[in-house]
Amino acid sequence: QVQLDESGGGLVQAGGSLTLTCAASGRHFGYHPMAWFRQRPGEEREFVAASNWNGAATQYGDYVKGRFTITRDHNKTTVYLQMNSLKSEDTAVYYCAVPERFSYLRLETTSEQYIYWGQGTQVTVSS
Repeated sequence: QVQLDESGGGLVQAGGSLTLTCAASGRHFGYHPMAWFRQRPGEEREFVAASNWNGAATQYGDYVKGRFTITRDHNKTTVYLQMNSLKSEDTAVYYCAVPERFSYLRLETTSEQYIYWGQGTQVTVSS
């Protein structure tokens, strides 16, 4: 059974930092891309960041570029999201996701392309 476990969320003041972790188990995702999405209160789920299998290719949503960094560990089954300079508008539930089908030539940014999801971790940024 595939399981994605997110951790690292919490309450932080604006301008602060948090690091989210997502550990995959139940299947070898060593060559799959992994991504982070978030869902802010009352809004649709939106793309945050994605990494290819070895971290050599990454993509970010415009609203987090320059502030968030996605990385993967050497075993390729854990993905991290380093979040710096947090803003109140970053408050959301953050989800880790993995696609079933993927291309080595592009990273998907729409939630429909991902079928494995974690339970989410809450990030609250106080202003």
